[in-house]
Order: sequence, then C-alpha cells, then structure tokens
Amino acid sequence: MNTPAEYLEAMESECLPCDKHSLKRSIRDELVHTVGKDPAQATRLDWLYAVSNSVRKRLIERRIFARRLHTKADLKRVYYLSMEYLPGRMLVNNLKNMGMYEECVEALSELGLNIDEIAEIEPDTALGNGGLGRLAACILDSMSTLCLPGYGYGIRYEFGMFQQHIENGQQVEHPDNWLRYGDPWEFPRTDKIYPVRFYGYVIEHHGNNGRIHYCWENGEEVMAMAYDMPISGYGKDSANNLRLWAAKATRDFDLSYFNEGDYLRAVQQKSESETISMVLYPNDAMAVGRELRLKQEYFFASASLQDILDRHMNLLGHTIAELPEKCAIQLNDTHPAIAVAEMMRLLVDQHAILWDEAWRIVRSVFNYTNHTLMPEALETWPVELMERVLPRHMQIIYRINQEFLVEVHHVWPGDDEIAARLSLIDETGTRRVRMAHLAVVASGRINGVAALHTELLKKTLFSDFYRLWPDRFVNITNGITPRLWLHQANPNLAAWISGHIGDEWVRDLGELRRLVPLAESADERAAFRAIKRENKTRLSVVIEERTGIATDPDAMFDIQVKRIHEYKRQLLNVLHIVTLYHRLRSGNADGLHPRVFVFAGKAAPAYLRAKQTIRLINDIGDVVNNDPAVGGRLKVVFFPNYDVSSATIIMPAADLSEQISTAGTEASGTGNMKLALSGAMTLGTLDGANIEIREEVGEENIFIFGMNAEEVAARRAEGYRPREHYESDEELRRVLDMIGGGFFSPGDPFRYRDLVNSLLDVDTFMLLADYRSYVMAQEAVDALYRDREAWTRKAMLNTALSGRFSIDRTVREYAEKVWKIPSGCAI
Repeated sequence: MNTPAEYLEAMESECLPCDKHSLKRSIRDELVHTVGKDPAQATRLDWLYAVSNSVRKRLIERRIFARRLHTKADLKRVYYLSMEYLPGRMLVNNLKNMGMYEECVEALSELGLNIDEIAEIEPDTALGNGGLGRLAACILDSMSTLCLPGYGYGIRYEFGMFQQHIENGQQVEHPDNWLRYGDPWEFPRTDKIYPVRFYGYVIEHHGNNGRIHYCWENGEEVMAMAYDMPISGYGKDSANNLRLWAAKATRDFDLSYFNEGDYLRAVQQKSESETISMVLYPNDAMAVGRELRLKQEYFFASASLQDILDRHMNLLGHTIAELPEKCAIQLNDTHPAIAVAEMMRLLVDQHAILWDEAWRIVRSVFNYTNHTLMPEALETWPVELMERVLPRHMQIIYRINQEFLVEVHHVWPGDDEIAARLSLIDETGTRRVRMAHLAVVASGRINGVAALHTELLKKTLFSDFYRLWPDRFVNITNGITPRLWLHQANPNLAAWISGHIGDEWVRDLGELRRLVPLAESADERAAFRAIKRENKTRLSVVIEERTGIATDPDAMFDIQVKRIHEYKRQLLNVLHIVTLYHRLRSGNADGLHPRVFVFAGKAAPAYLRAKQTIRLINDIGDVVNNDPAVGGRLKVVFFPNYDVSSATIIMPAADLSEQISTAGTEASGTGNMKLALSGAMTLGTLDGANIEIREEVGEENIFIFGMNAEEVAARRAEGYRPREHYESDEELRRVLDMIGGGFFSPGDPFRYRDLVNSLLDVDTFMLLADYRSYVMAQEAVDALYRDREAWTRKAMLNTALSGRFSIDRTVREYAEKVWKIPSGCAI
C-alpha cells in the first residue's frame, strides 16, 4: 500500500463485511461462541456483548490498517496524556462513526431485538468527571476522524469517581462499579507490562568516564498492564487507540503467609498495589489520599513514557535522538506533569543520554495545555512527600530548577523576587513543588483553551514566563465533536439539518452556516421548534423517572449542568430562582412564562460548600415545586448522577444555557458549545469561550450580563464589600434573608446561615455584585421567550453559527501550532 487510496481498497477487500446479513450472522456467532449463550435464553446484557463484540472486530481491523499506514508513511506520533477520559457509551457512537448504524438496527430487528433497549444498559465509561475528560475524548475522536496518528494514555480506573445518589436532598456517594460485567471494547495486553517504582533511595556511582550514575533502589514496585480501547473515526475507515493502565502486584500473594493461615496478609501486597488504579480521584482531604493521588499520576506517566520509548525504538526502529522529529507529547493539565522528570530519568539513568542532550529532547517533545486560571487549582506537592515517594525525581527537579534559575538570573540579574516567583519550588511556608511551573519550563508550547483564557495566562498566572518566552504561548480554543453532540445526541435535528444541506457537516461543522437563511422561514422555524419540543418531552419523561418531578415541555427549560463548584456560580442561579418565587408569591410576576430549572453535576466528596449547594437546590425545589401559589409555573430539578449519557438527553432539550461563572475564572467551557449547537440561547458572563460564542453568533443572539474580567480585577483591587449590595438592594436582601432564615429548611433554620454569611462577608466569586445585572438579563430572557418566533429565529442562528467550535478545528490548530505535524499526514 503506497497511497491512501490503496489503503482504503485493501480495507474493503480484507475486512469483515458490514452489511445487514453479515452483521446478523456475526452477532449470532458472537452470542453463541464468545458469550456462550443460547439465543433462546440470552438476556439483554448477553446481546449487548454479542453486538459490541461484532462491532469491535470490525473496529480493530480499522485500527490495524490505520497503524500500518502511519508506520509505512513514518509519521510523527502524538501522545495525549490525560488523567481523565469521558467517551460515554461506545456502541451507538461506534456504529454511527463506522457507518453501520442502520444496518445494525435492521439486523437486530430481524433477530427480534431493539437497539435502543440494548444500548440503554451499556454503562458509561467511567474514566473521568467533567470537561477535562470530555475534551480528551473529543480530541481522540477528532484525531481518528482526521486520520492523524494519535494515542491516548490514561488509567483504567476500576471504579469511577462515584455514583451520585440524592438522599434527603443531599449528595451521597456510592461506588461506580462500571467494570462489574467487564468492558466489551477493551483488549487486555498482557505483553505490555512495565514496572513502576515508589519510595526507596538513590545511590550515586562514579563511572570510569567521570560521569555520575544514579541507581534508584529498594522501595515498592508495581506493574502497569495495558488495556487498549480502539477509538473510531468518522467515515474514513480510521481508528486510533486509547491505552489505559491497570496496576498489578508483582506477585499475587505470599504463599508462606497463606500456608500459615494468615489469608489476609497473604494477599495484602496485591491489594495495596492495585489500589493505585482503583478509583478516579481518591479523596485528598487526608494525607493518605493525597499520597495515593501522587502515586496515580506517576504510575500512569511512567508506564506511558516507557511504552512510548518502547514503540519509538523497538517497534519503529528510531533512535533516541529522533524523538523530537517523531514524537509529540501533550500534557492535558498539570496532572501528568511528573512525566517531565520521569522522561529525564529514563533518558539519563536508563539510556545513558547526557543531561544537556536529554533536556533538549524533553523541551522538544513536551507541550502543556493549561485548564485553570486559579492558582489554588494548580497542583503542588510537598517537597517532603516527593522526596519520600519519588526520591530520584526530586533530585531531577532540583537540578532542572537550578539550571532554570541560572537562565532567569541571566535575563534579570539580581532580581530575587522574580526568581522566587518563577522557581519550581515554592519556598513560602511548607516547601512545595509547583507542577505547573515544571510543565511550563519543559514545554515547547503552552496553550490556553480560549482567547480570554490565554490572554489572562500571559497577563496574570504565567506573566513572568510569558515575558521570558513569549513565543511559547499560543491559544487553542476548545471544541466539541459534532459526531456525539449533534449527530448522535440530537438525531431529529441532525436529520433536519442533513435534509437541507446534506451530511458533510458531520465532518465539517462550518457547513452549518448554510442554515442561516432558514431562520427567516416561518415553516422552518416551526419545524425547528417541534424538534426542540420533542427533545423536551423526552427529557420530561426521564426527569420524572429519575426524580418523580413532573415537568411541562411547553415551559422554558433553563439548564445549568456542570461540575458543582463555587466559581461556576450555581448559587447565583439559585438566588434568581428565589427571586422569581417571591415575586410569584407576591403577585408581581403575572406575565412570567413557566420555567423549569434543571441542575446537574457532582460535587467532590470533600467539597462541603459544593455539597451544601446541592442540598439547597433540593430544599428550594421541595418548597417551590409543591407550593400551590406557584401553580406549576416554576419547577426546580436536580438531575442525579450526571454523566455523558445524561448530557445527551438534557442538552438537546435546553432552551437556555446558563454559563454564569465569574469573569476570568472559567478557562473555556465546552458545555456552552454543546448547548448552543443544539439551539439553546446562552446566558453568560464575558468569560471563557462565551466571548468567542458571542463573536460567532452575534451580540443580538446571546444574553451577556455582569462584570468583565478587568472589572472583576478592579473591584477586588479596590476592596470588594459584598454587604453593600445586600444593604442597597431590597430584593436581594429579601432573598438572602429567606435562605439564611430557614424559609427553605424549616426543620433546621440555621442550615444555610453560614452560607449566607459567607456571601455577605467574603463572596469570593462576586455573586452579589453581579446579581442585579443577572436578574435584569433573565427578565430580557423571559420577554424574548414569550415571542416564540423571535426566540426560535435566534436559537436557529445559534445552531447555524456554531461551526467554529468543532473539535476538528481545534485538533487542526494543535497539529499546526503545537505538534508540528504537516497537513499532509492525514489520509
């Protein structure tokens, strides 16, 4: 195969057929010969595995052919290191990407089966929590669709973050055992096992050549075993790979203890070793949880780099010196930053590369994506913990820092303050390693994920680094995959779009701009509105099943779905709900259109204020939803256990998208893009990608409120006094008094007193400063929604003008600006 055309021809001739009859036969064979069940006795779970295995066979063929083509062309590989991935359910996504969905539906129908009933029982792949993991999954989807040679690396968590249950209005965490019945999409790779060491000590040896050699000895060793998950691309017969690491003990149990009858001690080492890949984000409120988190990050970074070097040298036959030409490693946030020190250890200690050459290689292959502007969210590790758990790496970090600070002093001689700010070691208080600084110092490119975010990185968080290396900083605005968020999640809207402009938009989202003239047609507005109402009806059914709350699809669906965090300001939304509720009770909201407020998201187990917010939402909902004076005009819903599958039901039903973070705190956001793509109007601050959404859809088709980032910074600098807003705004005062006085928690009137006092005394994220502007913007929302034709026209334009936010545009920019992959690399 010398050309892409020959590659595709070979695939067609050698791969399993995908027609209805072949799929039907394959599914029956898998059920009998792999699942081991008689079709007459098979359960839906059995059929799920039979169908998934049939699809997996065809998917892995695409992966093998794509890898052959990439190898033959000797292409540069991209390695994406992320602690999180959130691909969601895989079956329908793979079928649609591979062009087999209709054939599979027909095959199953002839077998007396319904694909929706089978797909519904597939668990979500619980490898992430929020936007970070979803972005990583979108990037892998796009690299496959664009036929770029990309590999994802992460951890095969046995349990996800947690299953969220709501009990007495409160979040209760239960184990998320998503692997209970196995994963039909993964391939265990028992031949890909690498040792990973912790603790111990370092011995220095002086060699005959005068060099010092370092040996990391003793301590604890676990094995990292690979599990591969092929990631399908759309329409081009291409697939890449997500490799996940599971921790395995070096030995299963100690036979001597077993023979003595001490069965628990016999398996103790195995149990302790395998906790590393047990749970996504262990609770780090305790020291043992923080130590496990550090071990997780190093475990997956070390295994991934060992695998990258093994592929580079042994499979592809390249030399270490060729790494910069053949490899690009992307650090997705600071979690994998320890990979910098680990790569230096592997090159210097194991491959005998001189330090300066090793450091040149590292700076040529690593790149870093930052996802937060808040310094407290950037990972730092106590030096004492690092020296104990990773003693060799702490030595390496000290040397990197020493040489970097020499470079700093050459630029700013005698400026100890800037040296202290830039140092990899924070010397104030307990000495800590700044992992973001390590990532910046080692990376050829540092990118933010929205235009505002990148500018703020340059001006605030990394301003000194930007002064030192301005050419290293680039912006790559996030994107979303239209394959999942429109083609799959909103099939009726997708069909309407394709009926007008064809289906090339699935690969080129910019094609949606051709829909703009349709917004002027009353008939097409009616069709668009009917699709939205059908989606809202579907969500109403699911809401009642999950929560028992009945909702009206003709009401406005006001949606805020994202991780529960103070900076995302779910509490500001709550203040508005209480405002409307009081207006209704007082007879001051006669023209208000009925509205359903839907919240969803998880709070970290140790994040007490976020968990208190969830309880407040549920307490308010319990009162509002049952108050006869409201007459059903307001409904408040907390949708439990939010995940990708839930999002594919909620987002197509949204009329209003709440993106209300304090300006200057949200890096980008991708929920805002998903909701706009399905025709929701955005209500937001000038934060993250909201700014770029406004630029694309037009100021008249988005609701913007509140202070911008510069105004927020100025208010903080002058001394923000939130109580002044309470004292000067009678409606705000009444709302806060209702919450703090126990109106919504009559059995415990002091339940939210500390929350209200915190807003009055501190209000870190300036809810009270933005309250009045937010309420006025919501009044404009209500007024426009009552003009259904005008609202629908603007909603249609949001869909039509969302093309810029395709993940394919994002990945092309990474390829050009960061990874330096020639555009001709794609098939």
